Amino acid sequence: QVQLVESGGGLVQPGGSLRLSCAASGIGYRMNNMGWYRQAPGKQRELVAIIISGGNTNYADSVKGRFTISRDNAKNSVYLQMNSLNSDDTAVYYCKMSRGSGFTDYWGQGTQVTVSS
Repeated sequence: QVQLVESGGGLVQPGGSLRLSCAASGIGYRMNNMGWYRQAPGKQRELVAIIISGGNTNYADSVKGRFTISRDNAKNSVYLQMNSLNSDDTAVYYCKMSRGSGFTDYWGQGTQVTVSS
């Protein structure tokens, strides 16, 4: 059974940094597509950043220059380094992985990130 486990969320002051991690277990193949999404209260879930197996990345405009997504293929893990956080970044962050287009998407349970003074 595939399981994605996230960690690294928490409370941080504006301007601060956090690093989220997400590790997949229960699989015997590489997850080619990895990404982070977030959902703020009363809002729809939105894409934050994605990274594919070749290393290409894509970011939401709101986080460009502040967030960095990376991956460790050997560990089937994805990371999100978040810098210069502000209150608009407050949300539950979810990781998503899939083997590729047309394959099943797997989601983590979510980790809360709260930016507040």
